[in-house]
Amino acid sequence: MKPIKNILFIMTDQLRWDHLSCYGHPHLETPAIDGLAARGVRFDKAYVQSPVCGPSRASFYTGRTVFSHGSTWNQVPLPIGEMTLGDYLRPAGVRTAVVGKTHMVGDRDGMARLGLTRETEIGLLVSETGFEPYERDDGLHPTPLLQLKGAEPTYNDWLREQGYEGENPWNDYANAAEGPDGEILSGWYLRHSNLPARIAEEHSETAYMTMRARQFIGECGDDPWCLHLSFIKPHWPYMAPAPYHDMYGAQTHMPVLRDERERADPNPVYAAFMGLDASQAFSQQGTRETVMPAYMGLIKQIDDHLGRLFAWLEETGAADETLIVFTSDHGDYLGDHWMGEKELFHEVSVRVPLIIADPRPSADASRGKVNDNLVEAIDLVPTLLEAAGAPLPTHRLEGRSLTQLLAGSTPADWRKAVFSEIDYAAYGARDVLGVGINDARGYMIRTEKWKYVHFRGFPPQLFDLDNDRDEFDDLGRSPDHAQIRAELKEMLFERLLERKNRIAMSEEEVIARQGSAARTGILIGKW
Repeated sequence: MKPIKNILFIMTDQLRWDHLSCYGHPHLETPAIDGLAARGVRFDKAYVQSPVCGPSRASFYTGRTVFSHGSTWNQVPLPIGEMTLGDYLRPAGVRTAVVGKTHMVGDRDGMARLGLTRETEIGLLVSETGFEPYERDDGLHPTPLLQLKGAEPTYNDWLREQGYEGENPWNDYANAAEGPDGEILSGWYLRHSNLPARIAEEHSETAYMTMRARQFIGECGDDPWCLHLSFIKPHWPYMAPAPYHDMYGAQTHMPVLRDERERADPNPVYAAFMGLDASQAFSQQGTRETVMPAYMGLIKQIDDHLGRLFAWLEETGAADETLIVFTSDHGDYLGDHWMGEKELFHEVSVRVPLIIADPRPSADASRGKVNDNLVEAIDLVPTLLEAAGAPLPTHRLEGRSLTQLLAGSTPADWRKAVFSEIDYAAYGARDVLGVGINDARGYMIRTEKWKYVHFRGFPPQLFDLDNDRDEFDDLGRSPDHAQIRAELKEMLFERLLERKNRIAMSEEEVIARQGSAARTGILIGKW
């Protein structure tokens, strides 16, 4: 199979798997993303390794579980020895860059220990988790944080060039509305979410990042490239520019997915998360109804810009030699299960859209198909390396290449369960529960029928997905399901044992060492 020349790795932030028309949303039409699915494979059961931005992305980028790479939460650095997609592709001659968000920080202590700084090429790449920071922007720029960091995004400078004056145009225009007397209404407050942002649509974050993606691709010319186009939205602040802010009225919203049974006698960890501010806000009447128009509008805006980007790739001829991935780093509760934000393991939080369109003839057999195998975020790195013709470091990678699935066949030994985990040490829920920072952990194993969640020091959760698709009935303490829980706990234990920690020596080297002592004159145990 001839290697693919280019890779466009698109990620949205906090996009639910069920909020695209190709995934069944009845009112939110996303023709560009649907068209991508028609040209490729839509994976119906794709799961992230952690339903939190930073650790999820670290797993997407390394092909390794959070348990292995150690970046367990936002702002927890990926250790300097961990290799990422860019580290693997760059030696193969592929320029690998990011436009948008990674939500990750460099291992500053590790860099200092090795004498590395951002002023050197290798230091810059290490500090940006292996991506060339063509336009690095996490999209979280409240004014106090900018003052603390002493730096601001390039986007702010560009906005000033467009006429948006002030200390922080991101905060005061792109993510704020305007009151009747000209006052600034901050997008940080959910009550303003249904108002239009104080910015022209063509100057919004989504438009800007798409423009910068086109500039990067244009600069590469005929050279191979991998671009991680990582949109900041529809993540909060939920602020959409006109006309996207009010395209979707109440009749277009999916019904809220929650039941009083969930609050009757909840798992203690679940109860603690239901008590957090975001969950309390989204459980109140009016919050979800105010946020949904903006959330859906931001998704529609992304689709519109992707449509123009895809058309441009067609016009330039790059589409025929570019593999395109579309996914999200996690979902969004939006009031479902009495929750806001993400973090726990309900489907709306841990399940994501995943579409891969490979233009090569080898993928013709699956083109336009829906694949219902259980797949994980860590499968993406081996898939992209194999597509680019780069070596597969199997002693590091914990995911499985999706190449055979893209070719229309399923390996006989394909996985029977998916795995995810959460470190909630930094959440107020830990204080409510009174657990230590190293005990604030949760792990999920999900088969076709069952979902089992293990919380350290607390009862587990168990859901029968065949008979309780909405995950309302927690069987984690049901006497009748003790045997099922024991079997799933053993499956979870086995999955944890599968992690790859011998990362400094390949499997071939290990095999080559067998018998090497005798060959070099070192005799052990001979009479």
